Amino acid sequence: MNARSEPGLPRRTVAAALVAAPALWLGARAQAAASRLATPSQTEGPFYPVRLPQDSDHDLLRNGTLDYRGGQPAWVDGTVTDLDGKPLRGAQVEIWQCDQNGHYHHPGDGDRADAAFQGFGRVTVGEDGSYRFRTIRPVPYSGRTPHIHVKVKLGTRELLTTQLYVAGDPGNVRDFIWRNLPQAAREAVTVPFERGADGLQARFPIAVAA
Repeated sequence: MNARSEPGLPRRTVAAALVAAPALWLGARAQAAASRLATPSQTEGPFYPVRLPQDSDHDLLRNGTLDYRGGQPAWVDGTVTDLDGKPLRGAQVEIWQCDQNGHYHHPGDGDRADAAFQGFGRVTVGEDGSYRFRTIRPVPYSGRTPHIHVKVKLGTRELLTTQLYVAGDPGNVRDFIWRNLPQAAREAVTVPFERGADGLQARFPIAVAA
């Protein structure tokens, strides 16, 4: 008898098991790798709109009939998926941020925000989970590094509230919210704003447990 075979097991059975074992191991490994790191949640902050603007579409540079000329125009886009990478169809993404002078459309910030800057936008993701906003590269204001607030909803449920940061901005290391994040979480919410064919572009993929 072959010393490598268990008693009563034909050699073909043993060989088949040995061939299948790596495949099973690789399959388990691939399945584990498919699970994504959830985008970390962060504080909503004090400036979520008390009343949503009448114009709350994807283009924050046009508020009704007014065109905003301040700041550096930028596209922010990405996808919303579950932790297995499947598009989260029907989800809504909201963003809100201050204008170029650091002011929000919010009673807590007075009436100083530029009326031409929409300041808030909302879109429903596409079939592939994609979303896109036209806005400005975020700017700092007292005590905070540049950031854009982001919220993901599905029906009546709020799945995530977080903030998007600008990679390489010197204010990040001084920001108490950013610097208290673990390294992996920082990397998940900090993205470059890079020159593209349509001007500045930032890609911010979002993964949520749904």
